[in-house]
Amino acid sequence: MKAFSYLLMSLLFLASCREQPETSYTAIRSLKGLETQGFAPDRLTRIDQMMEEAIAAGEIPGGVALIARNGNIVYHKAFGQSNTAEGTAFQKNDIFRIASQTKAITSTAVMMLWEEGHFQLDEPISKYIPEFENTGVLASFVESDSSFTTTPLTTPITIRHLLTHTSGIGYGMIDSDPRIRKAFAKAGIVDAFTAEAITLKENVPKIAQMPLHHQPGEAWTYSEGLDVLGRFVEIVSGMPFDQFLKSRIFDPLGMVDTAFYLSEEKANRLVSVQHKEDGQWRLFETDVYDTNYPIRGAKRFFSGGAGLSSTARDYYVFLQMMLNKGTYNEVRLLSRTTVETMMVNQIGDLWKGGPTDFNLAFSVVNDKGIAKGGLGGPGTFEWGGYFNTQYFADPGEQLIGILMKQTQGDSGDQTGWKFKQMVFASIAD
Repeated sequence: MKAFSYLLMSLLFLASCREQPETSYTAIRSLKGLETQGFAPDRLTRIDQMMEEAIAAGEIPGGVALIARNGNIVYHKAFGQSNTAEGTAFQKNDIFRIASQTKAITSTAVMMLWEEGHFQLDEPISKYIPEFENTGVLASFVESDSSFTTTPLTTPITIRHLLTHTSGIGYGMIDSDPRIRKAFAKAGIVDAFTAEAITLKENVPKIAQMPLHHQPGEAWTYSEGLDVLGRFVEIVSGMPFDQFLKSRIFDPLGMVDTAFYLSEEKANRLVSVQHKEDGQWRLFETDVYDTNYPIRGAKRFFSGGAGLSSTARDYYVFLQMMLNKGTYNEVRLLSRTTVETMMVNQIGDLWKGGPTDFNLAFSVVNDKGIAKGGLGGPGTFEWGGYFNTQYFADPGEQLIGILMKQTQGDSGDQTGWKFKQMVFASIAD
């Protein structure tokens, strides 16, 4: 009787995962038996309850969650409303602005070119983008006109520095230092999310003129270094950055819904950005950037740090390629040895004492993170995006978790840590 109840619960759970239509993807094995992948179905249903409670409490309007193990999607569900004002329900194949989740894909493009012998990681970026020869560290700043002076670099910015956020470059509108924010604004630098006719070729040389937070390699400062590397990919490959990603990564992996800009046919699948106003979820609007950049405007700015849009399922494919040490569905993007290099701590003790380190594409859980609990096992890598998207992948457990939301502002959202913690707690093998 107990075995029958367990089987019935599994069948009901799998049926619920198929309630909504989804895009047809080739070469993706999905929704395999939960027990055979080492999950307790009753524990996974706790995630349903957690998401529904968060929606009822007003923490989030909804989202899409995906869990995969051993190359099989075992959980893929949509919750709540993607446009509360219009009563539009989330769908599993909805497209999200993934913002900084773009960074790992850009890093992958860089390492693919590195494998081809085009450069070494510790070469100065000025060898390819000469404007960086004159970059310096902020020395003084004049508030009245946002002018500044700099001190010369003692070591050049390298490609490795750009990959690891140790270059000292700032991050414009989200920078922690108001002087850097003002300098970027005065220079007219586009950080991301624009519908204007701006190109990397025009934007990146302006970044080279900005003052650095510190000497390269001295500290970890979240930066627009991956935007610089998007331009670097264009220079080395001889291809526009969007075309390189499409022809070398997205098409080979079958990531059919990942792009900087969406076609008219896919525009209605783009999730609205929402924020809490007077206790209600409303569409988010701002003068700082255009929230509808993926579907309107010039569609020319290919931000390597924050420009892509994607689905939970597409991003699963990318992460599975990483867990597979560079290959997916018999398509190899990277060598096993390259992926292993990428996953090693690259910043030394700059995050000393914390639960994670940083490699060439992700933050990675260390011994302190394992001891903390709920973050994953050795080598679990993760990151997230500006519009409230996140992911993690545990090599030892061969486990991937993705939670896509699309919000701005503080709404007391606790689903991020709860989702991760509950996914690991659902393993029953």
